[in-house]
Amino acid sequence: MKPAGHPDIPAPKVGVLLINLGTPDAAEPKAVKRYLKEFLSDRRVVELPPLLWQPILRGVVLTTRPAKSAHAYRQVWTEQGSPLAAITRAQAEALAPRLAGQGVVVDHAMRYGHPAIADRIAAMKAAGCERILLAPLYPQYSGATTATANDAAFAALAKMRWQPAIRTLPPYHDAPAYIDALADSIRAQVAALPFEADTLVASFHGMPQRTLDLGDPYHCHCRKTARLLGEALGRELTVTFQSRFGKAKWLEPATDVVLGELGRTGRRVAIFAPGFSADCVETLEELAIRGRESFVEAGGKDFAYVSCLNATDGGMKMIEFLVVQELAGWLRAS
Repeated sequence: MKPAGHPDIPAPKVGVLLINLGTPDAAEPKAVKRYLKEFLSDRRVVELPPLLWQPILRGVVLTTRPAKSAHAYRQVWTEQGSPLAAITRAQAEALAPRLAGQGVVVDHAMRYGHPAIADRIAAMKAAGCERILLAPLYPQYSGATTATANDAAFAALAKMRWQPAIRTLPPYHDAPAYIDALADSIRAQVAALPFEADTLVASFHGMPQRTLDLGDPYHCHCRKTARLLGEALGRELTVTFQSRFGKAKWLEPATDVVLGELGRTGRRVAIFAPGFSADCVETLEELAIRGRESFVEAGGKDFAYVSCLNATDGGMKMIEFLVVQELAGWLRAS
């Protein structure tokens, strides 16, 4: 018999926590406002002094932006919730059976919103995960994405008496498995289009120019991904950066500006987003809907959005390969 007061301790397990950016709980202004408040209050996302930024955030931004963003979310919302939430959940569900034979527990979390990183780490620890791989699904590293996801996990660990051992998935912007999976997916989707695309646009999420000046490697990672992907496809890629916000100078060239130019010159465009592991409002609404509108309004005709890897077989093989690579030694120990 076990002594009273000593609960059963689960058998030691290894855990993998897939992490993505986050999403509002509903495509409604109130839910979007809660999400934006958390997201835009992150010091890694907006690197302005809080005394300067918070009045702007709580005034103009959170007064005007939630309704506009809610409209964008409504354009792409699904029965399972936002595309990002649904796809990230599907990725975790698809990865779990691939690793189940090695005793690995797979879960997912969002940096902002639900399910929260702290909650899922606590649940995994309660389930016996004494070793956890944090896997932020950002191919290109940035302080505003990968680092802040890890920050949230470490903050949760700081409150735990019995911490699990932790590893973090490094950026995989130049990993052959990632480049090959992207190239295979893009090649197949472009070949299936009803027109022959003469211009391939790789649109990455934008960042303020200041982040590059301060030493963030994101811009360099994006450029390397585009170079390697272009070599794999045997095509020259047009690289752009989307989602500008505010009046500061952002990485260029801007996706909307380039799409306008391509529309005016009669190019046939296929656009994709190699920096996103899952389709979301930035790809399905900003690129596939508003991007097309910018292109057509400028006089363009042939335009197609090429989807992300999502939970496709090729995408999941890539994630499985990267995860197993980072679990080296742990699987034997478990």
